[in-house]
Amino acid sequence: MTKPKIAMIGAGSVVFCKTLMSDIMATPALAGSEFALMSRTEPKLRRMEAFAQRMLRENGLPGTAWATLDRQEAIKDADFVVVMIQVGGVEAFEIDYKIPMKYGVDQCIGDSLGPGGLFRGLRSIPVLADIAHDMENLAKPGAIMLQYANPMAANCLALGMATEIPFVGLCHGVQTTLDLIAGYCEVSKEEISYVCGGINHMDWFLKLTHQGQDLYPKLRAVFEKPEYYKNEKVRGEVFRHFGYFMTESTGHLSEYVPWFRKNRKALDLYCDEPSFGGETGAYYNYCKALAGKYSEHDPLEFESAAIESRSVEYCSYIIEAVVTGRPFAFMGNVRNDGYITNLPDGCCVEVPAFADGTGLHPIRIGALPSQCAAACMTNINSQILTAEAALAADTEKIVQAAALDPLTGAVLTLKEIRDMCSEMLQAQRQWLPHFEGQTIRATPTIDIPHDCQPVDVPLDPALAINKRFGELMERETE
Repeated sequence: MTKPKIAMIGAGSVVFCKTLMSDIMATPALAGSEFALMSRTEPKLRRMEAFAQRMLRENGLPGTAWATLDRQEAIKDADFVVVMIQVGGVEAFEIDYKIPMKYGVDQCIGDSLGPGGLFRGLRSIPVLADIAHDMENLAKPGAIMLQYANPMAANCLALGMATEIPFVGLCHGVQTTLDLIAGYCEVSKEEISYVCGGINHMDWFLKLTHQGQDLYPKLRAVFEKPEYYKNEKVRGEVFRHFGYFMTESTGHLSEYVPWFRKNRKALDLYCDEPSFGGETGAYYNYCKALAGKYSEHDPLEFESAAIESRSVEYCSYIIEAVVTGRPFAFMGNVRNDGYITNLPDGCCVEVPAFADGTGLHPIRIGALPSQCAAACMTNINSQILTAEAALAADTEKIVQAAALDPLTGAVLTLKEIRDMCSEMLQAQRQWLPHFEGQTIRATPTIDIPHDCQPVDVPLDPALAINKRFGELMERETE
């Protein structure tokens, strides 16, 4: 596999596709790679094809790049399939953000959990399953999927249910958090040793040392200083109460737990920093502005094609490791086959892993601290139901996934959740063909007359004693 074929699915993602291809082209061991670019958005796809060819040409590199609207053509005989799809684009994202906001569910990012993450998963999971099946039938034996699409955990959980192909979900949360820790503690990132484990966007630094010394006391002291705490209020507050530092920023993390966005008081106290510091609709507004800018001109027209150093993304390093046999260690999102023992088998976990000439190798962490596992479980419950809803086209599972989402459950009643999901499903039908003809069952409000008395049902002896005790206590208080 000296000249691998790499299928780039979702190549209309101009900035991200460019970054990953540039990384691969900057890797001498991958010289001569074939890039098969696939997207359903023709203008963006052709722009990306022309730019990829320009990168190869202007940097004097061997290799080929071509584009197609046919996913199966791109995947045929591929060694690696890189997935970066966003089904529905900004148009669907607007619904993910605005309808929940109308009901009172305030999202900053809205792409990984909550109503936004749920419906992004409903749109993405069936497509990911189809990509996996195409790989089973058309790609080279042992071909690896490198999965970048959000909601990362729900998507990878569904892949683990739907296929046996080798895959790993990739995110840069650990790398960027390590940069923050190094800066806050004023030490070199290269001198920090760590072990992380958990789920995507809720990965915990279980061990954190600098030159053999525990770095946690210094990090805890730093987060008691207002000027540091202010930058990461939500992550800092979870750190103070749960004892371990997490790999996700305030904007993301504020949506995964019930404490920071449930009302105006909480928002004003913890989510008052601009943009991804917790601002309402920050990611949707960013994506909308970016889409508007790119609709006016080709963003690659004046972009330099010069290839320099590789980015922090894992993709090129993993491909290099598999092609050359030289191991590369990274953090990966995989099916939990016993890697974290106090999280459910089959869920998606983010754990240390390495790649080499024999493929992908996740590493067993064992048990998380019980409070960390419990926090992860609140997200996993919703992720499991999201995957089941998408794969089985089950509308009741949509409602149940939203009901068990920590933020949504902290804000809305069950009936409000059902009504919100029904409205979102109706608004997104064009991207949810597998739910064609289905609706979410309505539950009308039950009117209770003023003089209505509860039914007097015979009770078993134990319950009768409890009822009698309650009546006696009520009489005593009177």
